[in-house]
Amino acid sequence: MTTVRGASGTHPAPLDGSLDRVVRALHPGMSWGAARKLIESGKIRVDGARVLEPTHPVKKGASVAVSMGAPRAGTESALPSDAIVHLDAHVVVVRKPAGISTVPYDDRETGTLSELVHAVLKRRGGGSAPPGIVHRLDKETSGLVLFSRTLAAKRHLKQQFRVHSVQRRYVAIAHGDVRPGTLASRLVQNRGDGRRGSTENPTLGREAVTHVRTVERLTGATLLECRLETGRTHQIRIHLAEAGHPLVGERVYTKNYLGPLIPAPRLMLHAFELGFEHPTTGEALVFEEAMPEDMTRVLESLRATHTGSRPSRDRTR
Repeated sequence: MTTVRGASGTHPAPLDGSLDRVVRALHPGMSWGAARKLIESGKIRVDGARVLEPTHPVKKGASVAVSMGAPRAGTESALPSDAIVHLDAHVVVVRKPAGISTVPYDDRETGTLSELVHAVLKRRGGGSAPPGIVHRLDKETSGLVLFSRTLAAKRHLKQQFRVHSVQRRYVAIAHGDVRPGTLASRLVQNRGDGRRGSTENPTLGREAVTHVRTVERLTGATLLECRLETGRTHQIRIHLAEAGHPLVGERVYTKNYLGPLIPAPRLMLHAFELGFEHPTTGEALVFEEAMPEDMTRVLESLRATHTGSRPSRDRTR
């Protein structure tokens, strides 16, 4: 007898056949697409083994277990063992690698950072509730990300972001000779060409402020430190591009840049510092994360081609 185990209990299946057919029989009214999605997302086990193929044959007497809370397929071991920087009962600080989204862009995206962290916490006995989303990094941006573990912590942390008390510093490599200063504008979702950007209309958009410090001048580029006063979507990318200095590796905001684009494997942006007040103890916590290897390689390549006698470095803050 084929059975299904899950939140709805254990039920005998009326037939055998392909796994998607069995799942539909066990869940009257479920569409073929929904059944296949359930299987492909890793929610189904047959005789204890996860099966991702909807056409997998199931025989009578097999055990079909449905776990709606299971992490999506491929998420169990995708995070490095040292990815959790800080973990307690209220907050989680994580090293986000470049190339994965913080949260799903849509229902089809899997393997996001929030899912990976959820899987790690479940393996460590941290309960079944997913981590709370407090802020995000772009898919191609690496660095430190903060999640909450309780509703109270989430509210407290989001308030800190709302009043701009969270410390957020990024290291970036941008095209051209970037001068230090503060970049401020009002950002809108559509600047007129379908992309985010700044508007001069004071009644539209949201205020965005980025403080830029020059760290090192390179050949055709500048190593920068960017401190966020606000945290709007693509804020650093937009501000630098509109100032004439798109990030190295930028593929969206390069429309008006006339110089040669320096090749890079991804966006050269890394969130290296994150500081906040712990939501329950009130302790000031500050975490730092070194520049990742792919970004270091691009930096060293630019240093090797620098034509000056010595790189010019500005250590003032």
